[in-house]
Amino acid sequence: MKVHGMPGWSNPWFRKSIIWLIVLTVGAFLVGFVLLPSAHSDFSAKGLWASICRAAGVPSDWSFGTAPRQAATATDVVLDRTMGKEGSREAIGRGATLALNCTMCHGAQGMSTSDAPNLAGQYPEVIIKQLMDYRSGKRGSPIMEALARGLSDDDIADLAAYYAYLPKARTAPTTYDEALPALVRVGSPLRNIAPCVSCHGGIDQKFGAPWLEGMPKGYLEQQLRAFRSGQRASDPEAVMRNVARTMTDREIEEVSAFYARKAGAAAQ
Repeated sequence: MKVHGMPGWSNPWFRKSIIWLIVLTVGAFLVGFVLLPSAHSDFSAKGLWASICRAAGVPSDWSFGTAPRQAATATDVVLDRTMGKEGSREAIGRGATLALNCTMCHGAQGMSTSDAPNLAGQYPEVIIKQLMDYRSGKRGSPIMEALARGLSDDDIADLAAYYAYLPKARTAPTTYDEALPALVRVGSPLRNIAPCVSCHGGIDQKFGAPWLEGMPKGYLEQQLRAFRSGQRASDPEAVMRNVARTMTDREIEEVSAFYARKAGAAAQ
């Protein structure tokens, strides 16, 4: 049956067009789903549907029917307000004994003379979280992981109580004025970066955020770069990784220098 106005199969031009269309379709299929995928060293034939998904850019987990991989948990520690309570005299005494293992890096009174962080006067919940992260391997450091591995929850709480009890390294907190670096004072709204002072003390403190005043400059720079690269990933909800990811080397140096500016005076 021939439809009025439409060429039939007997028409040579129509017949050739259909044949060439089929040839081009098959050729495109072979190039897109066989030739190009096989050029990759990790190619393996897993069926027509897998090849189609690969060529279309669909994640391989979808192709093979497996559930999407879940991101690793940054930290297992759940901050609780009880962690921030002042320790008892007994806890402080036990913590002082345990802290004898820490003096080589963190100083006899919690004030480091190297690039290790100052712990004197640090918020107890900060020390608890970091030691638990070291113990579980969520924060990496060969020395700290080895030391923390043998600590019980009570040991960690006692150490936190002792260091929080020591004379404060935070002798002169930040005050809000125009002299503060931009990231410290107002952050970067276009990059969704909150001001440093909104979390790290001086003007306001987010529970669990460490006090930074007087920290060694080298330590601060090292940690910001580790957050930026993702090497340090123990921050809940990737808060610090999201902040540091867009920071330039100059901004890292500027912020670190600002917070370390009183390190020498605080250590005396």
